[in-house]
Amino acid sequence: MRIRFATVMMAMALALPALFAPPPLGAAELVMFEAPGCTYCRMWNHDLGPIYPKTTEGARAPLRRVTIAKQKGVSGLERPIIHTPTFVLMDHGKEVGRIRGYMGDEFFWAMLDNLLEKLPKSGS
Repeated sequence: MRIRFATVMMAMALALPALFAPPPLGAAELVMFEAPGCTYCRMWNHDLGPIYPKTTEGARAPLRRVTIAKQKGVSGLERPIIHTPTFVLMDHGKEVGRIRGYMGDEFFWAMLDNLLEKLPKSGS
Protein backbone atom coordinates (compact mmCIF):
# COMPACT_ATOMS: atom_id res chain seq x y z
CA MET A 1 0.00 0.00 0.00
CA ARG A 2 2.84 2.43 0.83
CA ILE A 3 4.49 1.85 -2.54
CA ARG A 4 1.24 2.51 -4.41
CA PHE A 5 0.63 5.74 -2.44
CA ALA A 6 4.19 6.91 -3.06
CA THR A 7 3.86 6.12 -6.77
CA VAL A 8 0.59 8.05 -7.04
CA MET A 9 2.06 11.03 -5.16
CA MET A 10 5.14 11.08 -7.39
CA ALA A 11 3.00 10.94 -10.54
CA MET A 12 0.89 13.83 -9.27
CA ALA A 13 3.99 15.87 -8.42
CA LEU A 14 5.36 15.33 -11.92
CA ALA A 15 2.06 16.13 -13.65
CA LEU A 16 1.14 19.24 -11.64
CA PRO A 17 3.58 21.67 -13.33
CA ALA A 18 2.18 20.71 -16.75
CA LEU A 19 -1.27 21.92 -15.70
CA PHE A 20 0.01 25.46 -15.15
CA ALA A 21 2.67 25.64 -17.81
CA PRO A 22 2.29 28.04 -20.74
CA PRO A 23 1.57 26.58 -24.17
CA PRO A 24 4.50 24.96 -25.94
CA LEU A 25 7.08 27.37 -27.33
CA GLY A 26 6.00 27.93 -30.90
CA ALA A 27 2.29 27.85 -30.18
CA ALA A 28 0.66 31.23 -30.68
CA GLU A 29 -0.94 32.69 -27.59
CA LEU A 30 -2.51 35.94 -26.50
CA VAL A 31 -1.12 37.03 -23.15
CA MET A 32 -3.41 39.37 -21.22
CA PHE A 33 -1.57 41.48 -18.67
CA GLU A 34 -3.99 42.68 -16.01
CA ALA A 35 -4.00 44.23 -12.57
CA PRO A 36 -6.30 44.02 -9.57
CA GLY A 37 -8.78 46.88 -9.64
CA CYS A 38 -8.29 47.58 -13.36
CA THR A 39 -11.63 48.90 -14.65
CA TYR A 40 -10.86 48.16 -18.30
CA CYS A 41 -9.72 44.63 -17.42
CA ARG A 42 -13.09 44.08 -15.74
CA MET A 43 -14.85 45.45 -18.84
CA TRP A 44 -12.95 43.05 -21.12
CA ASN A 45 -13.66 40.16 -18.75
CA HIS A 46 -17.36 41.02 -18.78
CA ASP A 47 -17.68 41.69 -22.51
CA LEU A 48 -15.34 39.11 -24.03
CA GLY A 49 -13.87 36.89 -21.33
CA PRO A 50 -16.54 34.18 -21.55
CA ILE A 51 -16.65 34.05 -25.35
CA TYR A 52 -13.00 34.51 -26.34
CA PRO A 53 -12.06 30.81 -25.92
CA LYS A 54 -15.02 29.83 -28.14
CA THR A 55 -13.96 32.02 -31.08
CA THR A 56 -11.71 31.21 -34.04
CA GLU A 57 -9.32 33.86 -32.69
CA GLY A 58 -9.28 32.11 -29.32
CA ALA A 59 -8.56 28.79 -30.99
CA ARG A 60 -5.70 30.28 -32.95
CA ALA A 61 -4.21 32.21 -30.01
CA PRO A 62 -5.44 30.88 -26.65
CA LEU A 63 -5.54 33.38 -23.81
CA ARG A 64 -3.04 33.30 -20.96
CA ARG A 65 -3.56 35.73 -18.09
CA VAL A 66 -0.63 37.29 -16.25
CA THR A 67 -0.72 39.95 -13.58
CA ILE A 68 1.37 42.97 -14.48
CA ALA A 69 3.49 42.36 -11.38
CA LYS A 70 4.61 38.99 -12.82
CA GLN A 71 5.53 40.19 -16.31
CA LYS A 72 9.21 39.38 -15.75
CA GLY A 73 8.19 35.72 -15.86
CA VAL A 74 7.13 36.14 -19.51
CA SER A 75 10.08 35.87 -21.86
CA GLY A 76 10.06 37.30 -25.37
CA LEU A 77 8.53 40.71 -24.58
CA GLU A 78 10.04 43.53 -26.62
CA ARG A 79 9.54 46.07 -23.83
CA PRO A 80 7.93 46.24 -20.38
CA ILE A 81 4.17 46.35 -19.88
CA ILE A 82 3.09 49.67 -18.37
CA HIS A 83 -0.70 49.81 -18.76
CA THR A 84 -3.46 47.28 -18.18
CA PRO A 85 -4.97 45.60 -19.87
CA THR A 86 -2.30 44.97 -22.46
CA PHE A 87 -2.73 42.02 -24.81
CA VAL A 88 0.47 40.65 -26.32
CA LEU A 89 0.32 38.21 -29.21
CA MET A 90 3.22 35.78 -28.87
CA ASP A 91 4.41 33.24 -31.42
CA HIS A 92 7.41 30.93 -31.14
CA GLY A 93 8.22 32.66 -27.85
CA LYS A 94 8.47 36.11 -29.42
CA GLU A 95 6.23 39.13 -29.32
CA VAL A 96 4.32 39.66 -32.56
CA GLY A 97 2.49 42.78 -31.41
CA ARG A 98 0.32 44.22 -28.69
CA ILE A 99 -2.99 45.90 -27.99
CA ARG A 100 -2.85 48.51 -25.25
CA GLY A 101 -6.08 49.09 -23.38
CA TYR A 102 -9.63 48.06 -24.06
CA MET A 103 -11.94 50.49 -25.86
CA GLY A 104 -14.79 48.11 -26.58
CA ASP A 105 -15.31 44.86 -28.41
CA GLU A 106 -15.24 46.21 -31.98
CA PHE A 107 -11.90 47.95 -31.39
CA PHE A 108 -10.46 44.84 -29.75
CA TRP A 109 -11.52 42.43 -32.52
CA ALA A 110 -10.22 44.75 -35.25
CA MET A 111 -6.85 45.17 -33.54
CA LEU A 112 -6.57 41.44 -32.82
CA ASP A 113 -7.39 40.55 -36.43
CA ASN A 114 -4.56 42.85 -37.56
CA LEU A 115 -2.15 41.09 -35.21
CA LEU A 116 -3.30 37.60 -36.20
CA GLU A 117 -2.59 38.42 -39.86
CA LYS A 118 1.09 38.60 -38.91
CA LEU A 119 1.11 34.93 -37.86
CA PRO A 120 2.07 32.22 -40.33
CA LYS A 121 -0.98 30.91 -42.19
CA SER A 122 -0.61 27.51 -40.53
CA GLY A 123 -1.60 29.14 -37.20
CA SER A 124 1.72 28.94 -35.37
